[in-house]
Amino acid sequence: MSNVVELKQLYNTGKRRKIFVIFSLFLALIVVSLISISLGAASPGIQEAIQVIFAKTLPFLKLDPGPQLAQTIIWNIRLPRLLLAIIAGAGLAAAGATMQGILRNPLVSSYVLGISSAAGFGAALAIVFGISVVSIYSGYIIIGNAFIFCLLAMVMVYLIARVRGMSSETVILAGVAVGFLFSALLALIQYMAPATEAISAIVFWLMGGLYNATWDNLIICVPIVGVTIVLMMFQAWNINIMSMGEEVAVSLGINSKRVLAINMVLETVATASIIALTGIIGFVDLIAPHIARMLIGNDYRYLIPCSVVLGAFMLLCADTVGRLIIMPTELPVGIVTSLLGVPFFIYLLVSKRRKSFS
Repeated sequence: MSNVVELKQLYNTGKRRKIFVIFSLFLALIVVSLISISLGAASPGIQEAIQVIFAKTLPFLKLDPGPQLAQTIIWNIRLPRLLLAIIAGAGLAAAGATMQGILRNPLVSSYVLGISSAAGFGAALAIVFGISVVSIYSGYIIIGNAFIFCLLAMVMVYLIARVRGMSSETVILAGVAVGFLFSALLALIQYMAPATEAISAIVFWLMGGLYNATWDNLIICVPIVGVTIVLMMFQAWNINIMSMGEEVAVSLGINSKRVLAINMVLETVATASIIALTGIIGFVDLIAPHIARMLIGNDYRYLIPCSVVLGAFMLLCADTVGRLIIMPTELPVGIVTSLLGVPFFIYLLVSKRRKSFS
C-alpha cells in the first residue's frame, strides 16, 4: 500500500513540475512579446505598446491610445506580425511533435509529407505564370495555391501509403517521394521562368517570412491553426500509445491506421495554413519538440502543450533577431531559424543528451 502511495506522490510531483515548466515558458513568451513589439527601427517603448493594445482591445474603457504614430506601428504592423509568429511557431511545433510521435521517428518534421515542396510549387505557379488552381481573389492566389498543393501532397502520400498498409515507414517513404516530385517540378518552373524577377520572387518566398502579417490574414489563419492544435492535444493519449509501437496500439484496441490518418490531416491542415502565409520556415517543428522532451519527458499530454509554447517562443525570438540584426532591413525568419537551429540540432546529435531522441 505504501508503494502505491509513494508512486502516486511521485506522479503528482512530476505532474506539477511539468505544469510549472509550461507555465514558466508561457510567462517567458509574454515577456519576449512585450520586448519584441517595442523594438525596431522605430521603438515606441513597452509602456506605449501596452497602452495602445489595451486601448484598442478594450474600447469600452475609453483609454487614451497615445500618439497616432505609435498606434500605427504597434496595432497595424507589430502586433499582427507578433501574433503570426506566435501562431505559426505554435502550429509548426505541435505538428512536428505529433508526427514524431505517430511515426515513432524523432528526426521527422511536420514537412515529412512533402508539403513544403508542394507549397513551393504551388506558390511558384502563381508567381511565374499567375496560375490559380481555384477561383480566388488575385491578391490571394499565392496563398491559395500553396495551401491547396499542401493538401494535394498529403492526399498523394495517403493514397501511396495505403497501398502498402499505412505503416509509419511507408508514410515516411511516400512523403520523401512526393517531396522529391514537387521539388523537381519547382526546379522546372524556375528553369522555365521568363524573368529573373520571378526567380527572385520564388527564392524570396521559399526563404520564409512574416511579411503577410495582416489582420485579414490572421482572421483566416488563427482559427484554423488554433482548432487543429486543440484537436492534436485531444489525440495525446492515442499518440502516447502509438509511440510505443503499432503492435502495442493494436493490442490495446487502437485503430492505428485511423489514428495515423487523422493526425496526418490535422498536421497537414495546420502546416499548410502556416506555410501559405509565411513560406518555408524550418527547424521550429523539429527542434521545439526535442527541447520539450528534454524538459518534461515523452508524455504527449504535456509534450504537445510544451512544444506549442516553445515553438511560439522560438519563432518570435528568431523574427525579433531577424528584424533587429541588420536594421533598417531584415533577415527572413526562415534563414534565422536555420542558422540557429542547425547548430543546436548537431549538438543534440553528438551530446550526451541524445537519449532525448529515443
